[in-house]
Amino acid sequence: MNFQQRKWWIIGLTAVFVILLIGTIWSVEQYYRMNVSNFTSKDGETHKYYIYPNSSLDSVMSLVLTDYDLAAKQDFKWHTKRLCFTSVKPGHYQFPVKMGSKLFINKLLLGQQTPVRLTFNNQIRTRQQLAARLGKQLLLDSVDIITRLDSAEYMAKYNLNRETAICMFLPNTYEVYWTTTPDNLFERMYKEYNRFWTDERRHKADSMHLSLTEVATIASIVESETHRKSEFPTIASLYLNRLRLGMPLQACPTVIFAVGDFSMRRVLKRHLKIDSPYNTYKNKGLPPGPIRCAQGSSMDDVLNAPKTNYLYMCANPDWSGTHLFSATYSQHAAAAKQYQKELNARKIK
Repeated sequence: MNFQQRKWWIIGLTAVFVILLIGTIWSVEQYYRMNVSNFTSKDGETHKYYIYPNSSLDSVMSLVLTDYDLAAKQDFKWHTKRLCFTSVKPGHYQFPVKMGSKLFINKLLLGQQTPVRLTFNNQIRTRQQLAARLGKQLLLDSVDIITRLDSAEYMAKYNLNRETAICMFLPNTYEVYWTTTPDNLFERMYKEYNRFWTDERRHKADSMHLSLTEVATIASIVESETHRKSEFPTIASLYLNRLRLGMPLQACPTVIFAVGDFSMRRVLKRHLKIDSPYNTYKNKGLPPGPIRCAQGSSMDDVLNAPKTNYLYMCANPDWSGTHLFSATYSQHAAAAKQYQKELNARKIK
């Protein structure tokens, strides 16, 4: 090989080397941007987004880029073409501080959502309130929820009816997908309902001659009587005694539920005359269903209520938030007189 040939051979070899080097650098860069880091949070924090149906890719990118820096825009465009990323699926997404294009694209392209925390408490009293609460936290139409809660046929699948439907929704915090369907949500809540109602709890209810919904109904009344959980077992015992003896429950919270004015601070004689199956002054036995979403702990208080001879209760006139319990009407009447006197003195109507 002469000098000229060796020169071209070296030039060719160098060119191949340079091309391979450039290719390697480009490949490493693409791998890094695709799989390691192309998006970096501007404030060093993770970020969450709610992506609604029919959101365009451009609108989503504008939203994300308010919180993230995109290191290589041209590379990202190439990544979107390679992964056929032209549309996004609705959902709730959480992105890390740093992420490659692939993670970002796959989340939105495949709908790899981050669950949301669905929370509701025992302040929910009606099916309408429950539907509104669920619709506010999830991508659901509250009408779709109330339609199911009101449907005798639909709720019969869960051995419930429109009056007992809220029994299935135990106050708690649950992780669910923001885009869950109404049917999937009901199935999830039914699983939680059955998880609470263990064989042991079912056996206790059966031994007390109470159905599961009746336990929930008593618990809902107990919760409505006081904020003092220490009194729950005693109040449960009182109402169980009344049921056993066939006495009307005469529970003021059921009257308030029948009236439908939950801001009421005082139940008057005219309220006791309201014609409603929830008026336990006019009707013996339990109302058709719970008067609020009863907590699991309150249902346990019913199932494990102590043995007492109490039949009456009255708010303590010392305004401590506690109650005075009585076994006889004469004891109760004396306590009630003192409490009425205190209400009048405070001008509570």
